Amino acid sequence: MNHTDPDRTERELTEALAALAGGVRAAPDAYRTARGEWLRRERRRRLVLAVLITVVFTLATLIGLWVLNEAPSDPGVIFSGLPSARLPDVQVSTR
Repeated sequence: MNHTDPDRTERELTEALAALAGGVRAAPDAYRTARGEWLRRERRRRLVLAVLITVVFTLATLIGLWVLNEAPSDPGVIFSGLPSARLPDVQVSTR
């Protein structure tokens, strides 16, 4: 078994990461570029959502109007215009 000192492992990892991080150089306008790209994606996402909502609302309205247009124009059973049923004449006797 190979036993290593935890302090030694931590020190070596710290040195390796420091050397790696020291070699990274950010472009001068990296933040501005990344922010601009993010804003473009956000605007596009909002535009797509607005268009999708508009399309769904328009389709729902058109389908509703089409269904109403397809309904029969003659009165249905409820409003058939038949005379109301009359109760038979009942004679009431008074004593």
